[in-house]
Amino acid sequence: MMVNSTRVSYFTLAAYFSTGTFRYVFFMIVMLLYILIICANVLLIVVICLNRSLHEPMYIFLYSLFVNELLGSAAVFPFLLVQILSDIHTVSTSLCFLQIFCGYTYVSVQFCNLTVMSYDRYLAICFPLQYNTHMTSNKVAMLIALTWLFPVTEVVVMISLSAPLQLCGNIIDKVYCDNYSIVKLACYDTTVNNIYGIVYTFILLFGVVTVILYTYIKILKICFSGSKQTRQKALSTCTPHLASLLNFMLGGCFETIQNRFDMNSVPNMLRIFLSLYWVTCQPLFNPVLYGLHISKIRGLCKRLVFGKM
Repeated sequence: MMVNSTRVSYFTLAAYFSTGTFRYVFFMIVMLLYILIICANVLLIVVICLNRSLHEPMYIFLYSLFVNELLGSAAVFPFLLVQILSDIHTVSTSLCFLQIFCGYTYVSVQFCNLTVMSYDRYLAICFPLQYNTHMTSNKVAMLIALTWLFPVTEVVVMISLSAPLQLCGNIIDKVYCDNYSIVKLACYDTTVNNIYGIVYTFILLFGVVTVILYTYIKILKICFSGSKQTRQKALSTCTPHLASLLNFMLGGCFETIQNRFDMNSVPNMLRIFLSLYWVTCQPLFNPVLYGLHISKIRGLCKRLVFGKM
């Protein structure tokens, strides 16, 4: 059986719909959200950089988290702003794969970063006296490097498998590019891509779930058997981490459901919101959550904003 395949030079994003003059309202809302994300994350990055008292492992991991939020938002927001004002919703193949690289790297780094942060909290709460011995500067540097290098390597391999595929179409039923949508357009067997995708997801999620479950089980044991001060310390440092993790996993569930199931019965606007949830809400959720919840960061932010630093 002959299959009509070709090398596509661009993709059409079919999830966009005509909004008339409301496009300018949507543009302003998305622009405002992007500005807030940039300001919130840059503010906390600057605060951590400028204050020696925050040059500790927990805050260094937070610094990495906020840098990643800027990466994730940059992968989507400028693209969305252009597409909202455009009448023709197309994207070149090279730009599409660049967006996939940035988006998937963001997701993987986010999970890895949250996993490392749970390990850090485990050491701080369960082994407070040995914490500085266990969490040395070299170990922090190694964990940060692994947090970024492992996801980047995995995503590069994934794209190297997807980019050469012969495609039988160029229509992506989303408002941005994603690897799964491109693989579905392939004319020929994509077993290798599918196996790698399963292995990639399994390694990432299995590692995340295993480490986080283990660390929080140990932390809970300490909380139930420890003093009131220990419980308060655990609650104050672990609450924002758990909230961030659950919020991100919720967004991941929305995206997985949309990829795997027929969502035609769901209103288009709701589908778009759910598909964008984890790359639009999370980058603002994290800096606001940590900025408001951790008193040390909150106080230094006030001093920086009001010029008393």
